[in-house]
Amino acid sequence: MRGTSDKVKRSLYIFVGTLLLVIGSIGVVIPVLPTTPFLLLAAACYIRSSERMHRWMLNNRIFGEFIRNYREERGITLRNKLSAIVLLWLTISVSALFMIEIPIVKAILFLIAITVSAHILLLPTYKQK
Repeated sequence: MRGTSDKVKRSLYIFVGTLLLVIGSIGVVIPVLPTTPFLLLAAACYIRSSERMHRWMLNNRIFGEFIRNYREERGITLRNKLSAIVLLWLTISVSALFMIEIPIVKAILFLIAITVSAHILLLPTYKQK
């Protein structure tokens, strides 16, 4: 029974990691969509499910740099910081103002946006060469 559960969990991680990788890939070419957070989450999924996929991401000529810069504490680019914050506030604002009616839930969403924004802003800004 445990083996089946592990296979399902591993497959789910691979599926979610691949989905996040696709979204992150779109972010490479669309300036408004942040790339780094999606790629980091994809790498986190792959490290829990497939060493081969994780190694491929780290060595990929397009995605590898984003992940290595973050893991080696170089940070993320200013463009990615700004894109992530704009998208974060846009999605949370739309959700809180137009979809959520409970005031405490709205407050929690905005508190999350403030906290995540602070985290992103406190990350080192990586200047590409």
